[in-house]
Amino acid sequence: MPSSRFSKRIGDSDIVGSWRRLAADHGSRHHSERCQEERSMPVRGLDHVALTCADVEATLDFYKRVLGATTIYEDLWREGKIPVVLLQVGASRLSIHDAAKPASPHADRPTPGSADFCFRFDGPIEEARQLLVDQGVEVIEGEGLRPAADGEMGLSVYFRDPDQNLLELLSTEG
Repeated sequence: MPSSRFSKRIGDSDIVGSWRRLAADHGSRHHSERCQEERSMPVRGLDHVALTCADVEATLDFYKRVLGATTIYEDLWREGKIPVVLLQVGASRLSIHDAAKPASPHADRPTPGSADFCFRFDGPIEEARQLLVDQGVEVIEGEGLRPAADGEMGLSVYFRDPDQNLLELLSTEG
């Protein structure tokens, strides 16, 4: 649960209380375990997310430079042997698809700039904000209280990639 530091930074105990109740009711491991007991498909989690982009080179540069991503199969992609290049960002993997040459199969309407996703950040959120600023990335909203997928409360900052996808860094460190 959030420390009193989160409450003081938000400045509105009603908001903090609402997020706490939401996390307690829906974001806890207990809730996740209940869902697993009721499920019919043995899904373990996400493997990767396909991200359609207008300029693959700009996307690769941004994610490597700003988020420390590493490429997988970049050489095979550059040689034209595979239609996508993969980015490893921490424990997450993005499959980068060129909007001009969509891989098959693909989403019904693969559209650059339509994604919205969150990465967990190891460290204080102020550090994340500063790292973004140091890379020339505009923080469009910052240090808002948010529940993480595991039920922990944290602070996040929002910014955009070259295709205007909405990205979030979330830290649960106090």
